[in-house]
Amino acid sequence: MPATTIHFVRHGEVYNPEHVLYERLPDFHLSERGVRMAQATARYIAAHSGINQAAAVYSSPLDRTRETAGEILTALNSVRAERDEPPLELHTDPRLIEAGNEFRGKRIGHGDGAFWHRRNLRLIRDLHKPTWGESYEHIGARMSDFAYEKVDEYAGGQIIVVSHESPIWSFRHLLEKGNAEHWMFNRHTALASVTSITFDSATHEMLAVAYADPAANVE
Repeated sequence: MPATTIHFVRHGEVYNPEHVLYERLPDFHLSERGVRMAQATARYIAAHSGINQAAAVYSSPLDRTRETAGEILTALNSVRAERDEPPLELHTDPRLIEAGNEFRGKRIGHGDGAFWHRRNLRLIRDLHKPTWGESYEHIGARMSDFAYEKVDEYAGGQIIVVSHESPIWSFRHLLEKGNAEHWMFNRHTALASVTSITFDSATHEMLAVAYADPAANVE
């Protein structure tokens, strides 16, 4: 049966010395270590004969994901040039964006402007069903909409998608468990990791999931 694989890559580490919950805020870029993480994952992708055949690279519109995708494109296009293939360009899609969060702009810490202030904690009633922002069900639905559209568009092929921890894990949990709700501290989506999901191109049924953490040892 023809199969389509989507490789979901989480962005690298973000430069955030003030420990702000940045969520969808602009101007949060990769740190120096985050760039090295993205480059490590890019090298991993370029070196593997399956994933380096990817027909397209997509990203969330946020800075950190586009920068991670840029490193992947640089490595991937180098391989494509050796094969005398035209370079790929980056496509962005808002369905891949970070989860909406009412705490954006808060600091991780204590005090009036901090996440752990008692006024903020009143919003946290159930970590399985976020009461402070976008629901996991909605995240899973928009990721599903994107993924199945691309399975049809790139039937029988592979693509690379750079997104964020919550969207990637919510979608995986939906596929594996039948619902997107999950315990947020049990996510298995490290920075710059690759979650590869293979689908039946005709039915959209999930056939396999693989996980790699190429940047695990980046200092």
